[in-house]
Amino acid sequence: MEHQDLLPILNALAVPVLLIGHDRKIIIANAPAEELFGKGLSNKDFVRALRHPDAVGCVDRTLAGQEREEVEISLNAPVRTTYNVCAVRTQDPDTDEIRIVFSLYDISHVIEAEQMRVDFVANVSHELRSPLTALSGFIETLKGAAQDDAAARTRFLDIMQGEAGRMTRLIDDLLSLSKVEADEHIRPSESVELSSLVERIVATLDGQAKAEQKTIRLEKSEPSFQISGDSDQLTQVFQNLIENAVKYSSANSEISVSLFRVEKVAGVQSPALAVQISDQSEGIAPEHIPRLTERFYRVDKGRSREMGGTGLGLAIVKHIVSRHRGRLAISSVLGEGSTFTVYLPLS
Repeated sequence: MEHQDLLPILNALAVPVLLIGHDRKIIIANAPAEELFGKGLSNKDFVRALRHPDAVGCVDRTLAGQEREEVEISLNAPVRTTYNVCAVRTQDPDTDEIRIVFSLYDISHVIEAEQMRVDFVANVSHELRSPLTALSGFIETLKGAAQDDAAARTRFLDIMQGEAGRMTRLIDDLLSLSKVEADEHIRPSESVELSSLVERIVATLDGQAKAEQKTIRLEKSEPSFQISGDSDQLTQVFQNLIENAVKYSSANSEISVSLFRVEKVAGVQSPALAVQISDQSEGIAPEHIPRLTERFYRVDKGRSREMGGTGLGLAIVKHIVSRHRGRLAISSVLGEGSTFTVYLPLS
């Protein structure tokens, strides 16, 4: 097949492919390869396109006689990407000249998924190990030195109850996250009147806010907002966000909960309902904001655990909002407070 006939076929492939001659010069570079390495690669040495030593060695070993060679390489530009590169030895049937078909498959998502799995297991193990270690220590103490000390026994049992509660919350959040992720591709179809749903949550948390000398103010631009959604999951979203605002806002401050219509917002295909929760807290530094929805990510680990947080709440919120085809936006000013805004498509 002539080179001009082969190029349209290679251009139809989604992965970068180079056809390399016996002298290591590039004969053909398909469109994805030119997008990755730049145009004008024909008749240039392979190293002009890719200088990575493992990739060059892969091509050289194939030219030397290996039928097929595969290696894994990482390239840093424009962003760090990991590829599985494959060099296959072929022979031109007309001239008997050796040709190498060199292709690159982006496996970054596989590497990232595996790293996420490893990190997730490590984080869960760490989160469970701490309370289990504490429980084991207190049980050993109660069986020994504090066996006949009523005051110490009461104090230790209270602490043990708190640690057991922490493990229960963690397991509940893990199960919740697993269920949300499993259903994320299924868009909910139940009709939900969100205004009354948020009102119920505010009423539920009002007592907690007053006990901490804080107030919750609810504002609505319209009396009713109808959306398609899952009422239980949406309750979980706004319960989490408003409760966080109550927990982290300063004493004698106000938490503002506002519902209003937005005609257009990036990432949402139709007019949307915005539910905005603003607090008067210490605020969050800019470098933390992009990572707030990561599993087990905490700005202040000690304070979060002290307040009963598992580090999974905002990850659950993100996945539920994604399932509803909405968007979560977070902004904060140090020393002034934070604002969490959930945009949901209106029915």
